[in-house]
Amino acid sequence: MRKGDETRSTILRQAISMASIFGLEGLTIGRLATQTGMSKSGLFRHFGSKEALQFAVLEMTTEDLTNSVVEPAIEELTGERRLRKLFSNWMEWIGTDQRPGGCPLMGAFVELDDQPGELRNFLVEQQIEWLDCIRRMAQKTVSEGNFQSGLDTRQFAFEFHNIGLGFNFSLRLLHDPNALDRTYTVFNNLIRKARS
Repeated sequence: MRKGDETRSTILRQAISMASIFGLEGLTIGRLATQTGMSKSGLFRHFGSKEALQFAVLEMTTEDLTNSVVEPAIEELTGERRLRKLFSNWMEWIGTDQRPGGCPLMGAFVELDDQPGELRNFLVEQQIEWLDCIRRMAQKTVSEGNFQSGLDTRQFAFEFHNIGLGFNFSLRLLHDPNALDRTYTVFNNLIRKARS
């Protein structure tokens, strides 16, 4: 990795941490300059604008999610094992202390849901791909005979996703010490329902 790429990556890791606390809108060049010890002009050379910085944060966070959560799950042989691995990886990723305020994507969903533009379009595209990834794993499980024939895999993906959103809410906002146990109870119920 070239020096400039390393510097940009270091800046983005700090920006992701800040976005997890202050949101995308609270992620300013000035605030980031203070945190990184760089000049505003130095940051502008890397990103050019606040929106470009925000977009880079979303891209890098999504890339990390893919590498840490999705790719290891795809390596599992069966559909159900993929779903279980995907879920456990996702819970670990949501619960990590690497981002002190949680997942910046979760905050961005709320910030951008009614804000047309490139950032929202990117998030929508990524979420459609995420839900389709879950749906395909569920469909593989159906084809292997481990989930009921005719299972509505889009509904399954919807419920799978919403369990993770609920975990994030309980963990981050409510600081529920039993959030992970409760989450796995709901997930296991979803798997049982898909089998019956």
